[in-house]
Amino acid sequence: MNLTDKIANYIDQKSSLYKNVSDSIWGFAETRFDEVHSADLLCETLENEGFQVERGVANLETGFIGTFGSGKPVIAILGEYDALAGLSQQAGNPHFKPIIPNGNGHGCGHNLLGVGALAGAISAKQYLQENNLTGTIKYFGCPAEESGYGKSFLARDGYFKDVDVAFSWHPGTVNGVMHARANAVINATFKFKGRSSHAAASPHLGRSALDALELMNVGVNYLREHIVDEARIHYAVTNTGGLAPNVVQAEAEVTYLIRAPKPNQVKDLYQRVLNCAKGAALMTETTVEEHIVGSCHNLIPNKTLEKVMHQHMQDLGSARITEDDIHFAKEIYSTLSEEEKNVAAVQIGKETAKKLADKPIIDFLAPLPEEPFFMGGSTDVADVSWNVPTAQCSTATWAFGTPFHTWQAVAQGKTAYAHEATLLAGKAIACTVISALENPTLIENAKAELMERLDGEIYEALIPKDLEPPKSTKAIAGIMA
Repeated sequence: MNLTDKIANYIDQKSSLYKNVSDSIWGFAETRFDEVHSADLLCETLENEGFQVERGVANLETGFIGTFGSGKPVIAILGEYDALAGLSQQAGNPHFKPIIPNGNGHGCGHNLLGVGALAGAISAKQYLQENNLTGTIKYFGCPAEESGYGKSFLARDGYFKDVDVAFSWHPGTVNGVMHARANAVINATFKFKGRSSHAAASPHLGRSALDALELMNVGVNYLREHIVDEARIHYAVTNTGGLAPNVVQAEAEVTYLIRAPKPNQVKDLYQRVLNCAKGAALMTETTVEEHIVGSCHNLIPNKTLEKVMHQHMQDLGSARITEDDIHFAKEIYSTLSEEEKNVAAVQIGKETAKKLADKPIIDFLAPLPEEPFFMGGSTDVADVSWNVPTAQCSTATWAFGTPFHTWQAVAQGKTAYAHEATLLAGKAIACTVISALENPTLIENAKAELMERLDGEIYEALIPKDLEPPKSTKAIAGIMA
């Protein structure tokens, strides 16, 4: 029996376990740094499979590392399990139907992501045991990928220093290996303080923090004309200072995500945004306090590892798809706007898109791109990729065209085809882990490629050295049945 067959057999034998864990995490639907139940379940599963689990790593209450084996090489498998706010949705319902209005939901499929990585770690451990291989497998439980950047804290605190290579994956609408770049990002809050007063009787005595916030946003919007093309700036007003229009607002707060292709570019852009805030405070005679609350680097691809992962995905084939799967996927596809369908068609080719309209679950492997494609967003996997060679794949857990961070993604989080695609990702990860364990030259070449891509740059975390991750509220908001 060859490697892919062995790994596939290991994972298929435990498929019920993985599906149950994934569905439970989908139901917990816990957001950034509050993934208490999700982390506990993953830890318990790892311990039951013979891993030694260290909890609370890097002061992340819902972060952990499960370790099996000893010696070199040390291989990391990255798991995520955080949900998104405001995306509550019934599973298996092709119509928008929240379980809890404004509740949480797994709109990015991290219930699948953490479990696919889990399947990869456990099956690789089983292969290592049965073949008496030397090496260490580490499952990194990484909280708050969506808006807290748990991996950045782990990287800043040196948890990847002894790791040789790392692997992960992400749910999506295609099967393929990610040869990609992504923006670096700084997430910061700006709190304005002014002086309240009666807005009609004594407006001259007030100093409006809300005016300052609005002027800052205007300044930043003018700034957009003068930044590099791939940079992105977006914000959300998190405190308008109250609901009474006849009171001059004494406080106001805005949160910004500031993105650029390189760490030095995002740091420079952050300073320019900060200058807009300071200028707004000066104009309104208010004060402003800024706080960086999270950040991550740009993603560094590694084609040396990606080629091996791509070959294993070719050997594994596609996930099993039934007629029931196709029927539900067509119902989901019908809910997409024409614009969403057209965007998906451009990405995959119009002729292929026409065929997928009648069978909107991709069952083929995308070719490995020659050059990295650019993702406008950001991922804290990037901080890992600056420290060790890192490869990721994607599998078709959702109907073709499904946008990320939508109720449609949540609705598909417990489908049979999502489960099968998750197991496929675990198989691809485990096979690539074993290839690295058995081939020291592969690891050496991957490290050489990383050094070449960094071109002399050295990793320095963008988050401040004294910044501690937020503590869990211990509350599980929006638990789903």
